[in-house]
Amino acid sequence: MKLIKTMAFVLISITAFSCNNAQKESPSENVSEAIKEFKKQHTMNVLFVLTSHDQLGDTGKKTGFWVEEFASPYYTLLDKGANITIATPKGGAAPIDPSSDGPDAATAATERYNKDDEAKQKIANTKVLADINADDFDAVFYPGGHGPLWDLTNDANSVALIEKFDRQEKPIAFVCHAPAVLKDVKNADGTALVKGIKITGFSNKEEAAVGLTEVVPLLLEDMLIENGAMYSNKENWAPYAVQDGNLITGQNPASSELVAEKLLEALK
Repeated sequence: MKLIKTMAFVLISITAFSCNNAQKESPSENVSEAIKEFKKQHTMNVLFVLTSHDQLGDTGKKTGFWVEEFASPYYTLLDKGANITIATPKGGAAPIDPSSDGPDAATAATERYNKDDEAKQKIANTKVLADINADDFDAVFYPGGHGPLWDLTNDANSVALIEKFDRQEKPIAFVCHAPAVLKDVKNADGTALVKGIKITGFSNKEEAAVGLTEVVPLLLEDMLIENGAMYSNKENWAPYAVQDGNLITGQNPASSELVAEKLLEALK
């Protein structure tokens, strides 16, 4: 991991220096100051993975990613100096779920996004997921929307990427429907990554409330439980986020800010 290697170099260099300087500071004090300074200077590189899928089953309606679930984490991290790269399975423009782009779904973050030409350009020109190297990033975040249920749940590149982030013990975060992309992700021993892990995501009751139980290719709550996850949720639309180790999940759009805060804390 680049961050670990760089940190090691910093520690070795500072320790060597402290052994030879004539000042009164102890080596441990010098090392502590070096770590603080390194963290200030290190840019957080975060990967956002969005869906390329824009068809809501056979309904004839459009879907994609949910704007709030992208915008809130995006600005939370961006405002703290993060360098954010956006990728999708197909590359190019990531489809926005029309239901997330109206006044009923508006938040301060979505309003900021609507005025942000730079962010919109990133969404219109995403990287191809297959070209992404996990070694280049400190964390990965998956916004939801219904789109990921159709493409990212079965995407081998996404599966491999998450597995590598997990092996490297880097933060991996998801919100709303996005935890569905963990369906085929495995531990090194072949067991499901979510087995025995505390996790949340869009509930069966919430799916029923939006009338899509019979439309979606899988029910997220059922899938997680079947894979051995310790699933939990709050009432419909309530903000709720869970962290277990390096895995961070949020239940619904209202949970995106909580997930972003937990992700930011994990990166400190």
